[in-house]
Amino acid sequence: MGEGVDPTQMCQTLVDKVAQSDQLKAITDPDLLMLFEDWLEELEGEVLSLFHARGPLDEQELARKLGVSRRGANFLISKLKREGKIEEQSS
Repeated sequence: MGEGVDPTQMCQTLVDKVAQSDQLKAITDPDLLMLFEDWLEELEGEVLSLFHARGPLDEQELARKLGVSRRGANFLISKLKREGKIEEQSS
């Protein structure tokens, strides 16, 4: 039976990953998490201010203005669109 996927091994891998995730959560400092959430809120506020003042920006321009990665800018734009805080651009 050397072919295919071993379901037992898959389950063990999944259990190991969940356990590792729980371990990481256990050592996470709640104050650090609060600082991250505050920082994220500040970034969102900056994005909203830029969008209201200048209109929609592409992720590359937004990344440059905020000093974050392009992927980070894309995350912020997507999150704010999902939350209905900025509108989708029509092509």
